[in-house]
Amino acid sequence: MEFLINIFNVILYQPLFNILIVFYQYLPGHDFGIAVIALTLFVRIILYPVMMHSIKSQKKIQDIQPKIQEIQEKYKDDKEKQAKAVMEVYKESKVNPFGGCLPLLLQLPILIALYRVFWNSFQIDPTLVYSFIPPPEALNPLFLGIIDLSRPNIIFAILAGIGQYFQAKTSFAKVPKRKKKGENQMSQFSGMMQKQMLYFFPAFTFFILLRLPAALGLYWMINILFSIFQQHSIYKSDKPKEEPNHGTIKS
Repeated sequence: MEFLINIFNVILYQPLFNILIVFYQYLPGHDFGIAVIALTLFVRIILYPVMMHSIKSQKKIQDIQPKIQEIQEKYKDDKEKQAKAVMEVYKESKVNPFGGCLPLLLQLPILIALYRVFWNSFQIDPTLVYSFIPPPEALNPLFLGIIDLSRPNIIFAILAGIGQYFQAKTSFAKVPKRKKKGENQMSQFSGMMQKQMLYFFPAFTFFILLRLPAALGLYWMINILFSIFQQHSIYKSDKPKEEPNHGTIKS
């Protein structure tokens, strides 16, 4: 176990901690909040290809949901045929049903490392700083000279919760509504779960950030804004282009 912890520290925690120190030392103003924003953007740029694959997988799953619902209704009394038909749709559409989840699981260690970085950065351990980086005596936790990022901040918690809501609303599948008569229990359960998660994630984010340093709230807000921008750009690029209407030609 100690071996795994050491690998985690060497590969993730220590590099991210030192990058934060570099941003704090060399960005104008020596503002800790600006350093947190820079580190968040740095990580998101590194993860951009992974997250792009995840979002595209989610988009493909959304696109085939009408077919999935039709299969669920057609074979509602035969679960074996239903599962086989659903897997055929995934195969024909070249969609991995777990393709959107795997990249999120891969970035989980990075999120844990960032949590430790922001939690421990106010008490600098000189042994963690690389020899070629001059360690600051202390980090000023003020953001723009006003907000103390070492303490919880209810405004950041609220903004992060609101951002989480809009991100979840964008991520969930926009499936055309079907008639209640033909709607099976699986479709009803899926819709109910989506509605619950739409409000659960923002509430969970809000209450968690109420107890954590505002640096984590700032990180979460920037991370969500980047995710919404990435989702919007991918969804917009996938929309079919409308052909221009030149009107009818008069004889």
